[in-house]
Amino acid sequence: MIKDITIGQFFPGNSIIHRLDPRMKLVLTFIYIIAIFLCKNFLAMGTMLLFLILTVLLSKISLKLIAKSIKPVFIIVLITSVLQIVYNNKGITLLELGRLHITTGGIFTAVFTTVRIVALVVASSLLTYTTSPTLLTDAIERLFSPLKIVKINVHSIAMMMTIALRFIPTLIDEVDKIMSAQKSRGADLESGNIIQRGKALVPVFVPLFINSFSRAYELAFAMECRCYKGGEGRTRLKEMKLAARDYIALFAILACCGVIILSNRLITAPEQYSNILDSFLRFVL
Repeated sequence: MIKDITIGQFFPGNSIIHRLDPRMKLVLTFIYIIAIFLCKNFLAMGTMLLFLILTVLLSKISLKLIAKSIKPVFIIVLITSVLQIVYNNKGITLLELGRLHITTGGIFTAVFTTVRIVALVVASSLLTYTTSPTLLTDAIERLFSPLKIVKINVHSIAMMMTIALRFIPTLIDEVDKIMSAQKSRGADLESGNIIQRGKALVPVFVPLFINSFSRAYELAFAMECRCYKGGEGRTRLKEMKLAARDYIALFAILACCGVIILSNRLITAPEQYSNILDSFLRFVL
């Protein structure tokens, strides 16, 4: 399970998604996350899913890797879907078991919630999969550069965010090594109730914290040895420039947003389908 977490990893490539300007990729990801939560019908949701699938194919990232990014949030998606089905009683009742009512409205809401969470995870993962930490830092710094007017050190904030994101895979590998070492010494980390499992993880977290502080000290020492003084006067090997492909990508996602706005006005939301069907049956009967 630990090895399946791929958050923060970068996979070099030469796809069109890799070659997009990192600033544009940040903006596109932000727009997509907002748009996916504005979808209120199947046409809008299908449009955004089609855009996401096309982006995944263009990035040339393996589908197995995409599946790994979804696996860690599977439990969250499952619990959220079950809660939506159980507590949403709108629409026509399909199954009734005592106080439990499974309705069409609950199923529609559960489907939309699941798709939104999965799309959110995949879109966010694609950003880190196709963008190196250095470029991601530069992009964040450039986008938030207007905050320098109010004396906010944008470079330091961007650097801290990127370092934190970069070290997630390192810490995951460290946890896996420590757990394997503890198991080889006879430690039982998987049996018992939640409290017992929590107590069993104490020998894992102690060396993890020690190693984390040690890595932080080594990183700070390495940055000092290289005369790192922050973003003031810092030069870059590659200057970021927007190309035609960046504007095409922006136009594509704005077109998808246009479809969402238009479909939300013209097409009934899925949770209302059951209400319309219920009213029609009552009228006929």
